[in-house]
Amino acid sequence: MSLTRRDFARTSAITGAGVALAGSVGALATAPNALASYDTDSAGDASADSGHGVGYGPLVPDPKGILALPAGFTYRILTYSGKTKLESGEFTPSNHDGTATFDGPRGTTLLVNNHELKGPRANWEHPVPLTEGLVYDPAAAGGCTVVEVRPDGRVAEWVGIAGTSTNCAGGSSPWGTWLTCEENSDKAGVNGMTKDHGYVFEVDPCDRRANRSPKPLKFFGRYDHEAVVIDPKRGHAYLTEDAAGPNGLFFRWTPPRGFEYGPGKFRRLADDAGVLQAPKCFDSGGKFVDDLSRATKIGTVYGVDWVDVPDRDARTTPVRKQFKDDQVTRARKLEGMWWGDGGAYIVSSYAREESPVQHDGQVWFYDPKRRTLTLKVLLGVNPDPSKDGAFDGPDNITVSPYGGLVIAEDGEGVQHLFGATDSGRTYPIARNELNTGTEEEPEYSEFTGVTFSPDGRTLYANIQTPGIMLAITGPWKRQKR
Repeated sequence: MSLTRRDFARTSAITGAGVALAGSVGALATAPNALASYDTDSAGDASADSGHGVGYGPLVPDPKGILALPAGFTYRILTYSGKTKLESGEFTPSNHDGTATFDGPRGTTLLVNNHELKGPRANWEHPVPLTEGLVYDPAAAGGCTVVEVRPDGRVAEWVGIAGTSTNCAGGSSPWGTWLTCEENSDKAGVNGMTKDHGYVFEVDPCDRRANRSPKPLKFFGRYDHEAVVIDPKRGHAYLTEDAAGPNGLFFRWTPPRGFEYGPGKFRRLADDAGVLQAPKCFDSGGKFVDDLSRATKIGTVYGVDWVDVPDRDARTTPVRKQFKDDQVTRARKLEGMWWGDGGAYIVSSYAREESPVQHDGQVWFYDPKRRTLTLKVLLGVNPDPSKDGAFDGPDNITVSPYGGLVIAEDGEGVQHLFGATDSGRTYPIARNELNTGTEEEPEYSEFTGVTFSPDGRTLYANIQTPGIMLAITGPWKRQKR
């Protein structure tokens, strides 16, 4: 049953949902690194929170020039493209992206790591090796690897899938597999590809045989995928699209009636199984919202209805272009997602001229029970990204076992891992100090793949370029609101 705009407006008036009735919401986040929140009195503080008892203190420069961390924290490099090697002898592929952790056999931790490599293999020095039986399209450079961290500290790495393109954020499933997403929708014959791209694939980190003969999960649609999460209670999948011209969408996939989840079950579904839908949002007054950038206050709540996608495989028209502007709600740079607190945290990394309102990052929370989107994080446009202390361009995201969120920054200038408490305070966790530019014009790669170990003791993250996987440990503590 659809949730009509009239129903949502009536419910808002009764329960207090919606912008005007959301309680004490903060001011607009228009200053650099301003993270508006329920307890924010002003958006004028341009620095990370350091005086409210949250976080771990200032970052200490790294003499090795890799990663600045708070005092008491240390890091270890697990994989390094062009330096570490796979079990098969090839170098670790480059351009690390989305990552998740899983409990492995005999006390090991398994990480599945996407490699965001677009286009022909010849374009890359270290593409994902074409391991026999694990290749979708032999012309494509991307894929993912599985990294095993053993109790004695030794590390092994092997290919999970190869021959895919631009593998970006992805997401884990409740049954212990990885869903790797192609952020590229080239068709066969374009950019040297021999098969159509723009799909999701399932990779089992614990069963190598299950990954043979990769099959695209076409029922999730063909578009520039970013991330995916699964609702473990209701069975829906939620997916983000990173695209513009027009701005992209996020989607809900409803499985066919009677479908039972589990490892390998997706392979058995028909290409048109289930229903793929895009959102149509409206505010507490029942007014249609065309773009999520229009929300300028933390605590803004939108009702969500869902509209069927006409042609999910986009044979003639990209999925996002199959809708008129008054049919769906869009957003720029829909990036990472993470399931937690009974819903999906969804990132819109930034908005510029292609959006109604500019910002440097939003994090939304979709509540499937209420069918609402609530704005949790809002970063104002950062006027000087070269200066340390300001956060912009959130991308990959995870829910922290110590409270709040941990976010990987993909902005301009200095790049961080940073935390956000439940009430919206931010604090730095790490800073990338690996300068890939020059002293006069420094460049720092984005962070990706932020995720905690299953026991919560280790935070894993990647520096995308050249491709470094890091394990961060230290005196983690529960964060205050």
